[in-house]
Amino acid sequence: MPIYEYLCSDCDTRFEALRSMSKADAPIACQKCDGENTIRKVSAAFAHSGGRVVAGSASSSGGCGNCAGGSCGSCGH
Repeated sequence: MPIYEYLCSDCDTRFEALRSMSKADAPIACQKCDGENTIRKVSAAFAHSGGRVVAGSASSSGGCGNCAGGSCGSCGH
């Protein structure tokens, strides 16, 4: 099951929950105040190819897709 990030609009608490994909957008109570005025946040994902070029992830200039050949520090370009 994936871990989703949520934000409580009542107390401004950010929390994570392990839930099935089918319940990702279902109402969930805040872990701090028990309020149900929560929204699911967009989470950043990380994928590492072990140095291999993965289709669609590297540009022709040698970038990782995030830095496009610049110096982003996270991919070694």
